[in-house]
Amino acid sequence: MTTIADFTVTTNRGEQLDLKDKLGKVLLVVNTASKCGFTPQYDGLEKIFQQYRDRGFEVLGFPCNQFGAQEPGNADEIQEFCKINFGVTFPLMQKIDVNGPDASPLYDWMKGEAKGLMGSSSVKWNFTKFLIDRDGKVVRRYAPTDKPERIAKDIEKLL
Repeated sequence: MTTIADFTVTTNRGEQLDLKDKLGKVLLVVNTASKCGFTPQYDGLEKIFQQYRDRGFEVLGFPCNQFGAQEPGNADEIQEFCKINFGVTFPLMQKIDVNGPDASPLYDWMKGEAKGLMGSSSVKWNFTKFLIDRDGKVVRRYAPTDKPERIAKDIEKLL
């Protein structure tokens, strides 16, 4: 059975991150963008990260430029934007594709584990969120319109 532990991703600094190291934590994996109507959700993501991180919770942000070219920056620009405008301290990864032939294997797996609206597997927009339990299994997918604060009760159940 596949879990998040079967994947390695690249941080925004170009380092390999073996997600096996995240087993035992509850994760919220989010595809992000700096020039999107949902960009203010960075604030809510940082708040829930701060609220629950000491209990074994982490947010992993994956910048993505596939939706309206709303993440045009490079890794340094994205990191600086998130830190200055939203005080983001949770880990940001290298920019990825979430759909199509170049989609991240992690995202292909998560999309298969938690279908979207009407059973679709593709990610429809920026700030789609996947909640992962301590065993590395996908628990639920959340729409871009689902604010991070609304997900807090589901996070608490897994902590």
